[in-house]
Amino acid sequence: MKSIKVIGFDADDTLWVNEPYFRETEKKFCDLLRNGMSLEEVTEELLAIEIGNIPLYGYGTKAFTLSMIETSLKISNGNVSSEKISAILDLGKEQINKPIELIDGIVEALENLQGKYKLVVATKGDLLDQERKLQKSGLQKYFHHIEVMSDKKEGDYRKLIEHLDIKPEEFLMVGNSLKSDVLPVLNLGAKAVHVPFYTTWVHEMVTDQEILNVNFQKIERVSELQGLL
Repeated sequence: MKSIKVIGFDADDTLWVNEPYFRETEKKFCDLLRNGMSLEEVTEELLAIEIGNIPLYGYGTKAFTLSMIETSLKISNGNVSSEKISAILDLGKEQINKPIELIDGIVEALENLQGKYKLVVATKGDLLDQERKLQKSGLQKYFHHIEVMSDKKEGDYRKLIEHLDIKPEEFLMVGNSLKSDVLPVLNLGAKAVHVPFYTTWVHEMVTDQEILNVNFQKIERVSELQGLL
């Protein structure tokens, strides 16, 4: 860890709570649209449509809302009412306007690291939504640079590292997703710390066994990061 100059932080479920809001909205959507279908059937249909739409819409609440509307059309054979479409739009707006709940210990961790390392946000999702959440969080003052990516793959991290004018081994990524925050970073020769969140989107799940790398560390809470460094 002595070579580290820049530490990147994921935003959703690393800086602040995010995934539980999606699951809460998903439950309300399923209750609205079930019509004899089981909760699991509606959830599976929504997930399949979400994943299929990622190349078109990317990530975030707006993309999720569009996928809910598409799912409602599919499971109703195009007979969903305008009232239910309006209700789905309201669910999306309600989620966007959720208050920001910071992850326990994140403020103290950032305060301890600021000045010792260059701190950046490296997240994916809708630009406007992520900028709004960052502003509402009050955390913006800790970061030298904010990078909102359309996705978080090796090429995206490579561009970020080049922009920061550092070598891969001088970069450390901290996040809750093994798929988005750890694997692509390790593949570039950079370092990564996994801080698990209690719930993770199915699309982001990989097993610990898929990660065998000396540059990988796992901690249970972000307050442990200072000691690791």
